[in-house]
Amino acid sequence: MHLIVGLGNPGERYKLTRHNIGFLVVDEILNNLQTTPINKKDFQGELYKSNDLLLLKPLTFMNLSGKSVAAVKNFYKIDLHNIIVIHDDLDLSLGALRFKIGGSSGGHNGLKSIDQMCGQGYVRVRFGIGRPQNKSEVVNFVLSPFSQKELECIEPVIKKAAEATLELTKKPLQEVSSRYSQKGLSC
Repeated sequence: MHLIVGLGNPGERYKLTRHNIGFLVVDEILNNLQTTPINKKDFQGELYKSNDLLLLKPLTFMNLSGKSVAAVKNFYKIDLHNIIVIHDDLDLSLGALRFKIGGSSGGHNGLKSIDQMCGQGYVRVRFGIGRPQNKSEVVNFVLSPFSQKELECIEPVIKKAAEATLELTKKPLQEVSSRYSQKGLSC
């Protein structure tokens, strides 16, 4: 069984923000699969099942994502290597896609939380959101919504990330990475 986790923050206020790119990719996957919702309060998130695949959107807010991921991981006894986490990445330009296993959280609080609660050996789908000019603007930047132009620009990348994530449940990381990795877009 595989667990796909899209990182983001719950609520309408955060729906189309840069920090919620993980939720947007999971939503795209959900649009293309027949799933059953699993309602269990202990999971602290929206959880869906499709055959031997679980899809999770933690509702703990970003900084506590690990609580939700660990609850699902432990309940279903999912191996850490079968967890795929989709997240925004400031170190990649807008629309870039990269794939890796483990590594540093790069200051991403959602990844820090998962690392603390579960370990670091999970697969990561890194979706570039770019970086603000001033380091002091990072929090406002990640919590600000994409512009309409940016949304139109990244829509095909969201679809590509969803497809790549599903491929990661069947094929080796290196094969998926060589096929789906891409540089950023000029939007």
